[in-house]
Amino acid sequence: MCNLYSGQDPANYETVKRSVRLNGHVTSVALERQFWDILERLAATEGFSLPQFLARLHEEQLARHGDVSNFSSLLRVACTIYLSRGERASDEVAAEAA
Repeated sequence: MCNLYSGQDPANYETVKRSVRLNGHVTSVALERQFWDILERLAATEGFSLPQFLARLHEEQLARHGDVSNFSSLLRVACTIYLSRGERASDEVAAEAA
């Protein structure tokens, strides 16, 4: 079982820093490469470029909560929600086809 997880390419969990403009300020965000790949897909699904999506998510978080205490963690959780939602959607399509 663990081979699925431990046997992956180390490039997937390499930390990658990207500069992003959030709320008019340039900052850097460090995430594992796999998360950046998922965020690219998520942004495209929502009809945004990645920089647009990140800025929009940050703005919405500020509007809802007045603060973004850990943007990197917010992005990781957004990825897990996106993947979970996709799995459920795939299951629903399969059930409808059956």
